[in-house]
Amino acid sequence: MAESTPQQGAKPGELLPGTLDMLILKTLIRGPMHGYAVVEYIQQTSEDVLRVEEGALYPALHRLELRGLLAAEWGVSENNRRAKYYKLTAAGRRQLEEEAARWNRMSAAISRIMQPA
Repeated sequence: MAESTPQQGAKPGELLPGTLDMLILKTLIRGPMHGYAVVEYIQQTSEDVLRVEEGALYPALHRLELRGLLAAEWGVSENNRRAKYYKLTAAGRRQLEEEAARWNRMSAAISRIMQPA
């Protein structure tokens, strides 16, 4: 998933810049998940509007883990494959709260501007 602005020709399903980390954190509030489950949850919950490519997901998971927002451990997936499971840390929960508040402020402001005059 290459993040771009509408002027650069954003494609349907492409995430807005800066939202991937927030969506990962929000997804993992449900409990530990492996990367593919994170992708599936975002896609299904958004009713196939949002799509996250592996090339964007795994670097984001690694970055969040390095920042201490996620912890990871190896386990076995539903189909008996070795998979890395990610879960939120306390710092990740705090970061999610901050990002959600910022998102709500920004989206409300944009919605007010987009209302018919």
